[in-house]
Amino acid sequence: MGVLENKARARLFYKYLSKVYDRVNPFIWNEAMRGQALSMLDIDETDRVLDVGCGTGFATEGLLQQSDDVHGLDQSPHQLEKAWAKLGKHDPVKFYLGDAERLPFADDSFDVVWSSGSIEYWPDPVATLAEIRRVTKPGGQVLVVGPNYPKTGIMQKVADSIMLFYDAEEADRMFTEAGFEEVEHRLMGPSYDPDIAITSVARVTE
Repeated sequence: MGVLENKARARLFYKYLSKVYDRVNPFIWNEAMRGQALSMLDIDETDRVLDVGCGTGFATEGLLQQSDDVHGLDQSPHQLEKAWAKLGKHDPVKFYLGDAERLPFADDSFDVVWSSGSIEYWPDPVATLAEIRRVTKPGGQVLVVGPNYPKTGIMQKVADSIMLFYDAEEADRMFTEAGFEEVEHRLMGPSYDPDIAITSVARVTE
């Protein structure tokens, strides 16, 4: 388990990263990538959408272009403060301070659940994916963006020591163990590293 796959360490990390997050983030996760990920979903403007690990609200802003009913959850109050400054606390997005492993929502609450840049910090990604599946309506969609596993041995060791990195095969395993049956993956990234991220989309079976 990487050093940041610990909730207390992750919160401390984002306490300081939140100060520069919106300036650093475009080098790893930019608007073009967000648009590619959104194109993998079929979102109606009336769909109820949850952004798990919403951070400063970058993905949330994109989701607002698709739906009028968007909710964002993050465990970092410092990241949420940045999101509130951009989007307000309650309108047009309803924000929640909470844990992805224990989502404060009833079963079958959302048509779409999105999570970008969060899975790499989850201590138990399978359990958290199962929790996401729990709050997704039958027939609903789940999209997760995480860091693609590096190709070289040295970088793999560095990656493993920091947080969760994974490939499509590992993503299949995690989603299957969490109860999903239909999953597809797409690699994406900025021009200097087009395979830096892996985006997985699953549909909750009826």
